[in-house]
Amino acid sequence: MIVPAEAAMELPSRYFSWVDYAVFVGMLFFSALIGIYFAFFAKQKQNTTNEYLMGGRSMGIFPISMSLIASYISGIALLGLPAEMYTFGTQYWMIVLPEIAVSFTMANAYIPVFYELNITSSYEYLCLRFNQSVRILGSAIFIIKMMLYIPLVIYVPALAFNQVTGINLHYVTPAVCLVCIFYTTLGGLKAVVWTDTLQTILMFLGVVLVMILGTAHVGGFKVVFNRSAHSDRLEFFNFDPDPTVRHTIWSVCVGNYFNWLASCSVNQAMVQRCLAMPTIGKAKITVLILALGILSIVSMSCYTGLVIYAAFHDCDPVTTKLVSKSDQILPYFVTQIASSVPGLPGLFVSGVFSAALSSMSTGLNSITGVLYEDFVKPTVKKPWSEAKASLLMKVVVVVVGTICVALVFLVERMGAIIQVAKSLSGITAGALLGTFSLGMFFPWANSTGAMAGGVSSILLVAYISLGTQAHIAAGKISYPKKPFSVSGCSADQLSGLNATLPIIVNEPLDEVLYVFRLSYLYYTMIGVATAIVVGLVVSFATGANKAQDVDPRLLSPVIRRYISYDTKARQKYYEGETYELKAAQKKLIQQPTT
Repeated sequence: MIVPAEAAMELPSRYFSWVDYAVFVGMLFFSALIGIYFAFFAKQKQNTTNEYLMGGRSMGIFPISMSLIASYISGIALLGLPAEMYTFGTQYWMIVLPEIAVSFTMANAYIPVFYELNITSSYEYLCLRFNQSVRILGSAIFIIKMMLYIPLVIYVPALAFNQVTGINLHYVTPAVCLVCIFYTTLGGLKAVVWTDTLQTILMFLGVVLVMILGTAHVGGFKVVFNRSAHSDRLEFFNFDPDPTVRHTIWSVCVGNYFNWLASCSVNQAMVQRCLAMPTIGKAKITVLILALGILSIVSMSCYTGLVIYAAFHDCDPVTTKLVSKSDQILPYFVTQIASSVPGLPGLFVSGVFSAALSSMSTGLNSITGVLYEDFVKPTVKKPWSEAKASLLMKVVVVVVGTICVALVFLVERMGAIIQVAKSLSGITAGALLGTFSLGMFFPWANSTGAMAGGVSSILLVAYISLGTQAHIAAGKISYPKKPFSVSGCSADQLSGLNATLPIIVNEPLDEVLYVFRLSYLYYTMIGVATAIVVGLVVSFATGANKAQDVDPRLLSPVIRRYISYDTKARQKYYEGETYELKAAQKKLIQQPTT
């Protein structure tokens, strides 16, 4: 039986039933089981670096595609996107538009370079193109990025679990993450990929069910869009050119193009999975499936946000303190419609946790690969045995995972998760994408320029991002929200309102530096531009390379065609011989990757 929207808001908070707990525990149990299988029972054990990090380079399209989708659609998206639609309107929904362009760019400009070089860590490229110092810089930036990101994706599902069960998130976080660390440590990439596949299915199932039941709950699609339109939430094409406006069609499409490109094209997690495919053709197919999967899940999550507003259009749970943060609005909504489907809260929380666990396991596996390939392997004089290397990587997973769980305690003190996640990721994403792009598209760039560009990018965007977050926390910057109403609330619900709430007087925007008022979606683009411009200026100031002296395999296929190599050099390249490289680069490019 579907409870009417008005009556549903009067229901008390619903806690997990035994069915819900069974669904949730079942997800964790089968995830752990997959790790045990690949560690002890699979034909190819995870006791070599090639198997542990690359899955033997023999993975199929389906599991890799599902893994990529699960990795990039974290709990941040599943909870943050509906909250964004509910609070600020639908302009952010247009992030789906740049996806096609990002997929095309990845498949044709970036992935072929990594695939031809046959490398394990994407940061090996930076050593081949520049030098070891630039490689270490890129690897360090990536590790910092993931250490900032993983705690966010852990915190989000714990918040949802707290909303539907009442269990303190500080209790459930370590327990669930222990399962993730367990199967990632034992099973390596294959365990991560196949648990991601299971978790992606649960994630889609949970989102689809909540979307369908929620639409029926409020009275259909017409009601959803009518109520959203009346509250001015339907805003898709705001062409305001002002870069300080939080979301416009320009910031969402142009700014987010660089955000997604940084997250997908040069990210170790993406490169590692694409290189696990047997052919580059199959790798490109997985990129296409990734784009379609992201488009689907993002659109469903955004629509669900409108459904939630339609349900609470005259009694906002945030205003009445029924939920403490807007990021809890989706879990609260699930508790209101759960009476019609036993086990729905369990399936929903399993889906959110699945998205988070997949992102965490991917991050841990990628960090392990980078630490081993870029920090340990180049420094040891005598190659380690496969058993010793495998043991070290498993220890790294446990240590890094434990640190990330501890950092969750800091995350809960931050603001809206979508903005926090994008703001923090922009610090490192722009520097990474800019440095890789400098190498692939600008043959004149040298190692000094790459180092200067990467460091300048990090410092500038960190200054903007952290400064903006500090101003927001201090109440000096705020963003206009869409209107809310409590006209339909009962007396009991209104009792949560505090008539003496303090009034925060925002500092006039003219008194806040302009750079702190920029939309957070431009941070990555600013970082990319800084890395490239500074990198080129410094390169030409210190002696730029000649384009013909750079191995064509280190350049994107997009740029190779415009460089005039002499006949002898071009013949060597097309015959597959090693082109003239620095001694260190030549040694690295020819060494086995297993």
